[in-house]
Amino acid sequence: MILPFFVYGTLRPGERNHDLFLRGRSLREEPGRLGDVTLYEGPGYPYAVEEPGGVVSGELVTALPEAYAGLLADLDRLEEYVPGGPRNLYERVAREVLRDADGTSVRAWVYVAAPAVAARLRARGKPVAGGEWRGVRS
Repeated sequence: MILPFFVYGTLRPGERNHDLFLRGRSLREEPGRLGDVTLYEGPGYPYAVEEPGGVVSGELVTALPEAYAGLLADLDRLEEYVPGGPRNLYERVAREVLRDADGTSVRAWVYVAAPAVAARLRARGKPVAGGEWRGVRS
């Protein structure tokens, strides 16, 4: 399934992984919001934890068609995501993201905290105020 990506941490414009992974591979990047998630601080990067009521700010990234397969594989490696992997830090899931420009909903891939990580963060993690990671460093 070919979907755009919703990024909320180090892959956002101006952050350390944006140029490494997205420069020259995206057709469009536009501000968006993901609902029913809470952002938690991680060790130099954030985790989105699925929880009712929260909202996370980020960018909706549409890959160039010719770059899509490679980008998907590279982002899975970056996020240490293996389908069905018991040691995943993140899970790649398809979720509805709202475009800030017009409020329309777009289905997109997003990397959310894997269940074991999410449970630890809910128990003793530090939520990021306002769901905006820019400027937060742990």
